[in-house]
Amino acid sequence: MLNYDNKIILAPMVRIGTLPTRILALRYGADIVYTEELIDWKFLRSKRRINDILKTVDFVDQTDGTIVFRTCHEEKDKVVLQLGTCDADRALKVAKLVENDVAGIDINMGCPKEFSIKGGMGVALLQNPEKAFKILETLVNNLTIPVTCKIRILDTPEDTLSLVQKLVSSGIKAIAIHGRTKDERPQHPVHPGTIKYIAERIPIPVIANGGSKEIEKFSDILKFKEMTGCSSVMIARAAEWNCSIFRKDGMLPMDTVIEDLLRLSVDFDNPPANTKYCIQNILRELQETPRGRQFLDSQTLEQMCTIWNLQDYCKEKQKMYQGLGIQGRWQVTPSDLEPPNKKSKLANEVNLDGVIQMQVCFIRSNYNDLNLPKSQLHAWAGKNGFSLPIYQTRQVEKLFQTILIFNDKKYTSTFWEKNKKFAEQSAALVCLYHLGLKTKDDLIKLGSLL
Repeated sequence: MLNYDNKIILAPMVRIGTLPTRILALRYGADIVYTEELIDWKFLRSKRRINDILKTVDFVDQTDGTIVFRTCHEEKDKVVLQLGTCDADRALKVAKLVENDVAGIDINMGCPKEFSIKGGMGVALLQNPEKAFKILETLVNNLTIPVTCKIRILDTPEDTLSLVQKLVSSGIKAIAIHGRTKDERPQHPVHPGTIKYIAERIPIPVIANGGSKEIEKFSDILKFKEMTGCSSVMIARAAEWNCSIFRKDGMLPMDTVIEDLLRLSVDFDNPPANTKYCIQNILRELQETPRGRQFLDSQTLEQMCTIWNLQDYCKEKQKMYQGLGIQGRWQVTPSDLEPPNKKSKLANEVNLDGVIQMQVCFIRSNYNDLNLPKSQLHAWAGKNGFSLPIYQTRQVEKLFQTILIFNDKKYTSTFWEKNKKFAEQSAALVCLYHLGLKTKDDLIKLGSLL
């Protein structure tokens, strides 16, 4: 079982704490890694799938096929899923879904953002200790893995201690304390004295958080630990800027960290937009340099990898995955929806007799803005004197399917896409294939043929 004593921990960070960053932090020396906050109702829309190609466990949103949470064996005994919730029953349902895939569950009681507060989550729970206690107690009494929570301090050490003692009585194994109030932000000084006041008075490990402003190297982590009198320290911004902060032997150059992150992003088929966001937070002001602006213009993993001379690694890995099948992109159909799907905007009962069908999907990261399937089809139609195709799209919940009408024939993909634009592009791919403008090998290279 996970032990929270004397540990250096990657803190939960929105859009940063995805699988590549978590694995990178562990390889650099972190003892425990937290996921980004995941909201209970979104998680409850997901189903657990084994991804044999990526060697991961994927929790797939059943409304659009997107990945809610991806994890792997390397982090299984060290990853803590942080949950955003305001309801004990929902929290338990989520925890039971992931109980065998993570090392612990943490309840977010420290997020001060409006979204969390309006939903009764995050710091809103600090104003409702009974509800907070019930959520924690429900999880503790029904799970085989440890339960923790992360809070912010209140206006006085005494008020904070009173709240913490209430939460600790639920049976949690540790508590993380961010040393700022709900109204304070990173530019405000942290309050290590309040954290220490709590740590000296409760029987479970206290994890100190909020010291990144003063942490520039590994030895600073130990200083913050001593200053707060805590069992462990949780690092957020310092890790966001350079994840090698966890290395006892010293930090690595920024470019090395980016290269390591890019390799992991390719290995785990991480969404390009997420990888880009993580690297932007590493580059910070260097985004304004020529190389930084080139990076900002990039859209695909391959384009990003090219800037750091990893294009061959990216191409070979993606070619291998595409050859094995595009299981990194999960298919969800209307029949998978729970509860059963409502009627589509374009009549749900669509007659597909006479419609040329293929199961292909559109992978945006494999195209630039100039070679999109629709663009290729429209250019060919114009060059050969044909009228442009007509697109008819139907929607069921958050799933989309397009029938493309071109030169008196109809084409569609049986793969339901997550938005209208993608559905039109996949239908265009079917048309391009049947016009002889794309081969089977082309579709395989693009990761589109299922």
